[in-house]
Amino acid sequence: MKWLDEFRALYPEVRFALTLTDTISNLVLEDIDLSIRFGTPADSSLVARPLAPNRRVLCASPAYLARKGVPGEPGDLARFDCIVISSVAGPVNEWRFTRDGHTQTYTVPMEDALETTDGAVARQWALCGYGLAVKSIWDVADDLRAGRLKIVMPDWRYPDAPLHALYHRNRFLAPRVRALLEFLTERFAQTAGELNALVPCTDDAMPAERRRRAQRTQRRPNRAGA
Repeated sequence: MKWLDEFRALYPEVRFALTLTDTISNLVLEDIDLSIRFGTPADSSLVARPLAPNRRVLCASPAYLARKGVPGEPGDLARFDCIVISSVAGPVNEWRFTRDGHTQTYTVPMEDALETTDGAVARQWALCGYGLAVKSIWDVADDLRAGRLKIVMPDWRYPDAPLHALYHRNRFLAPRVRALLEFLTERFAQTAGELNALVPCTDDAMPAERRRRAQRTQRRPNRAGA
């Protein structure tokens, strides 16, 4: 919203209507000029312009972690409450994590899960200490900075969902839409690096070969000081 306020200040003559939804809109039928989506779009009839990387993280409130403990690996998640987001395609309850090229999948039992179709509700439930949630770093950045949420299992990487701007392939891109697209591209690029810095960097998060090289370097004697 802050960026849209900045854009309005730069182009006060431009009017726009903002639609917020967790469902995939049909740009043609709904007469939408520009859409911002997480993940790789499947609709080849649209132009998908990459805006920024988007790390997705497993997170929970400090109060919840103090009460329940902290999982160290995917197999530990069976002991924790999990918040699952659902869509028209069904619940996203298969959580796939990768470390050092090895993948482990934890399937959240839906009979025990807290389920919602609204990403904002999932974030709020995590803030309230109801359980663990997989959230995009863009959604919870302020919560992480303020300490309201903590990233858990940072060495296990959940699949990313890069941000894309989508627009009609066969429709003339109006100057106002082009101006907004260029403005958002610049703002997303400026912020992406700051968000990645919020994810803890642990030795386990390094690729295995890189970690071995670092260990060999640490063991190598300092000949200059010998």
